[in-house]
Amino acid sequence: MPERAPHPVERQAPTEEAGDLFALVRELAEREIAPPAAEQEAEGRFPRDVFALLARSGLLALPYAEEYGGGDQPYEVYLQVLEELAMARLTVGLGVSVHTLACHALAASGTKEQRAEHLPGMLGGGLLGAYCLSESTSGSDAASLRARAVRDGGDWVLDGSKAWTTHGGVADFYTVFARTGGQGARGITAFLVPGDTAGLSAAAPERKMGLKGSPTAQIHLDGVRVPDARRIGEEGQGFAIALAALDSGRLGIAACAIGVAQAALDEALAFTAERRQFGRPIADFQGLRFMIADMATRIEAGRALYLAAARLRDAGRPYSKQAAMAKLFCTDAAMQVTTDAVQLLGGYGYTADFPVERYMREAKALQIVEGTNQVQRMVVARHVAGPESG
Repeated sequence: MPERAPHPVERQAPTEEAGDLFALVRELAEREIAPPAAEQEAEGRFPRDVFALLARSGLLALPYAEEYGGGDQPYEVYLQVLEELAMARLTVGLGVSVHTLACHALAASGTKEQRAEHLPGMLGGGLLGAYCLSESTSGSDAASLRARAVRDGGDWVLDGSKAWTTHGGVADFYTVFARTGGQGARGITAFLVPGDTAGLSAAAPERKMGLKGSPTAQIHLDGVRVPDARRIGEEGQGFAIALAALDSGRLGIAACAIGVAQAALDEALAFTAERRQFGRPIADFQGLRFMIADMATRIEAGRALYLAAARLRDAGRPYSKQAAMAKLFCTDAAMQVTTDAVQLLGGYGYTADFPVERYMREAKALQIVEGTNQVQRMVVARHVAGPESG
């Protein structure tokens, strides 16, 4: 019988150092992350110890400058690392992506003094970040956010609430966007807020369909006082800072989605090679082989799309359209691939004894976070067909 066991993904390593990094991440994921994933997700346990390990290994800082404790790796490399982590456990891959997103505002728009003071701890000091843009009433219309920041001498006082905050309640710092001026995008400013600041609190985590080990919670800001030295960028520049970070973040979600899809395909390949019906492995049946071919094709196409967008980013070229395309395609592909994996396993796929049902529940979240896929279609259409008239 031909060998049908899953094979490791052939990574595109631009340097020998990158190849060594991929091997290190795969070993770490197989040894430390994957084994307890199913049990910890079922129990809703957040793996803070894993994030501490990743920080010590330099894996929380890969795309940032070495002078501040970063790994100085291109996005082409960083995203493939994310994919490996998400293959082992999405809570970890998504957590690294969110942490990277939370660091982006300061790394890209902070002053030299701010970066020197805060980035080393954020990148390599074991701190974990969260990103606070969404609110319960604004949703996809982030420019209509209501949380306010009012200047009081040399400080700012923040009041309001943020919704759908990954790492809410467990983060060490929060990148918070609040209204400092009039309505609309130009009235928003970014702030770096320590997690232990008086007046900052988290509600009970949301009860989610999947990603139960990753806490998602509302953040309440009740007279939270931060010095002006923790304002990131100029007043009113916050929305532009947020959008620039989201372009990068969407690539992170795309890579995580392909990681989940690859894990589902690997599980389906192993099962269909082992499971026998009518005297032969079910992987011999043409109907199932066609499903596997489609799954593999979606994964390869998604991986190529996010890597092409990453290379544009690394070259300093515009990539907003490609980031939206990658997030849209990869997360839709993950939803289809994980659904097909459940179908290939039949009744077993619908049980918690196999991980594909968890992968399917997790893939659904990726179609929603970092801008729903309907929003991604709006972004792509504006790039291709121009802005809406009227």
